Amino acid sequence: MIKITKEEALEYHEFPKAGKLSVETTKRFKSRQDLSLAYTPGVAYPCEEIRNNPLDAYKYTTKRNLVAVISNGTAVLGLGNIGALASKPVMEGKAVLFKEFGKVDSFDIEVEEKDIDKFCEVVKAISPTFGGINLEDIKAPECFDIEDKLTQELEIPVMHDDQHGTAIITSAALLNASELLNIKLEDMKIIVVGAGAAGIASAKMYKELGVKNIAMIDSKGVINKKRDDLNKFKREFISDYDTLEEAFTDANMVLGLSRPNSFTLEHIKLMNDEPIIFSLANPIPEVFPEDIKTVKPNAIIGTGRSDYPNQVNNVLGFPFIFRGALDVQSRMINMTMKIAAAKAIASLAKEPVTEEIKAIFGDLEYSKDYIIPTPFDKRLFIEVSSAVAFAAVETKVARVKEFNLEKYKEELRASL
Repeated sequence: MIKITKEEALEYHEFPKAGKLSVETTKRFKSRQDLSLAYTPGVAYPCEEIRNNPLDAYKYTTKRNLVAVISNGTAVLGLGNIGALASKPVMEGKAVLFKEFGKVDSFDIEVEEKDIDKFCEVVKAISPTFGGINLEDIKAPECFDIEDKLTQELEIPVMHDDQHGTAIITSAALLNASELLNIKLEDMKIIVVGAGAAGIASAKMYKELGVKNIAMIDSKGVINKKRDDLNKFKREFISDYDTLEEAFTDANMVLGLSRPNSFTLEHIKLMNDEPIIFSLANPIPEVFPEDIKTVKPNAIIGTGRSDYPNQVNNVLGFPFIFRGALDVQSRMINMTMKIAAAKAIASLAKEPVTEEIKAIFGDLEYSKDYIIPTPFDKRLFIEVSSAVAFAAVETKVARVKEFNLEKYKEELRASL
């Protein structure tokens, strides 16, 4: 495990220049003529073209490859509601991941506004600048309404990664785990511990994949018919179980998106003999993998940490999901695109790893300890991006009409 000290982190962020981002030019700028082309009078010509045809902004400006990383700082990592300004290092970090993994440019934008309608007004007002909006670290349940409202009102893709990133990556892991265990999704019993943004989005995606039996647990217990304190998002996952013990009995999978000890070894003992256990509280999982193995030695285990097998890391998804959506000028990121991303991630885990991955992680192969690729597998850039782009075209949310999947893959491969 890599340990980072406070001093190291602060020095990294302060020197040699404060922050993690800068702006660079993409055109030659050496002469008087360059100045005239970049600014007045030359710049008037693309302005006129865009005025006459707004879609020409994708042709003449950075809009075609620019995503806004936007937060109000109400649910930042494990830090909670620390405010918009304090969230800026995280948003800058997200922008770095966009660039390094997906070759997507992004600006981080911190909005000091908690009111849903006012926040959406701000995002909507600045949206002409961008080809996509990545919402980040906004607390539930407000994040659901914000994403829904912006998706309906904007003509560019909007995704709250805290919801859908986790849903997509855990769905990819679930697809492969169920295959290894030879269990159909519709026959599985799944427990979701944690009814926040990621938990609810993951449960929704599992239902789309065919799972029928889902028990959701929040800080007050099992979400069931006896509860009168449920919001509309939790009510979708009312079950007939009264206690955690009932929910865990003979369960095939538990998805932990809560805090350490929100479920225990005693609960895991109640599960079937080969359970799928995603213990994703970070940095301290609900239950550590080595402890799980003492009671369920045949379990398939994933965590959010890089020092254990099967790391569930959102960077496996969002850079490439936006890459594909931007490249076909998609109007949204729909469920079909998300499922396409999950299936592409799952499929890549079955492929022989590259020599580059072997040098870092050893000779990985598809198994209980390797059901999702590592974030450093560069093939994600090709396979996930192309799957998302193709799904956007197929579901008619892409503005690009002439799309050749194999040609697009070659273009992605060449850009690497």
